[in-house]
Amino acid sequence: MLTVYVPRETTLEPHHWESGEGIPEAAVWLDLLNPTLEEDKLVERLVGVAIPTREEMQEIEISSRLYVENGARYMTATLMSQSDTPSPVTTAVSFILAGQRLVTVRYDEPRPFAMTRHKLGRSCPANVTGQAVLMDLLDAVIDRNADILERIGVEVDQVSRRIFEQRRSRGGSSRVYQGILFTLGRKGDLTSKVRESLVSIGRLVLFLAHEDDGLRWPKETRAQLKTMQRDVQSLSDHTNFLSNKITFLLDAMVGLVSIEQNNIIKLFSVVAVVMMPPTLVASIYGMNFEFMPELKTVYGYPAALIAMVFSAILPYAYFRWKKWL
Repeated sequence: MLTVYVPRETTLEPHHWESGEGIPEAAVWLDLLNPTLEEDKLVERLVGVAIPTREEMQEIEISSRLYVENGARYMTATLMSQSDTPSPVTTAVSFILAGQRLVTVRYDEPRPFAMTRHKLGRSCPANVTGQAVLMDLLDAVIDRNADILERIGVEVDQVSRRIFEQRRSRGGSSRVYQGILFTLGRKGDLTSKVRESLVSIGRLVLFLAHEDDGLRWPKETRAQLKTMQRDVQSLSDHTNFLSNKITFLLDAMVGLVSIEQNNIIKLFSVVAVVMMPPTLVASIYGMNFEFMPELKTVYGYPAALIAMVFSAILPYAYFRWKKWL
């Protein structure tokens, strides 16, 4: 699908292209979502640059993601998508600056595109260019990553309180542990995806800063680029902090599971030790010897039972005295 954005007074008006139509010369942003071959060729003729294929966008080499060709700046970044769903993903998005136009190529619906579309649809400068749209998109991407990290931080704090709370019910603890481990795993995976996105955005912003002379950025845009670099660096540091915290909580969770298992094993061990003396007494009096004086006495049977009970109580009392229980 090809969406063309044309300035209209103080707004940026979207127009969904239909087959057989032309593209307005005043268009400053051409957004290709799952483009067809016809849409690719149409944009290539209008802008005069080649549109990268999906396979080319997936390449991870810096030289394949950030480069200049025929006067156009090609920049491919990894963005977060579906981050509010149980299955967040990362998707490659290409930004192509050709003159005063911006071409974006994507195969998913990252939230920053909708945020930028709504913002420019409400208000934008009358002389808006593709460079200005690109800056708004990058700013929205960084803000979106910051929002995701804030949400991760809040949810990780909630998990931390669940792990280290003083009162823990014995029943169903395995289900509780399983749920906590599942949550931490999901948050760790989401954090790693955000880190991947921030690394690619940081490289893209640095590439734009180095292309300052060729693009002739205004002073305000150069200042905005520096602010973006600082924001990306601070968010990357916060991502590392969250990753370390998640790793710590995973280690703590594994430690608690080990303690729980040790308590269960200790319980079985104590029961086995406590039952050994009564078993010994019962084994002795179960022997088929002809001469056993106690078997002939009137109180032999209750005496044997009492001996079994005391032989079980004494080890238990000793364990309690040594504070092993």
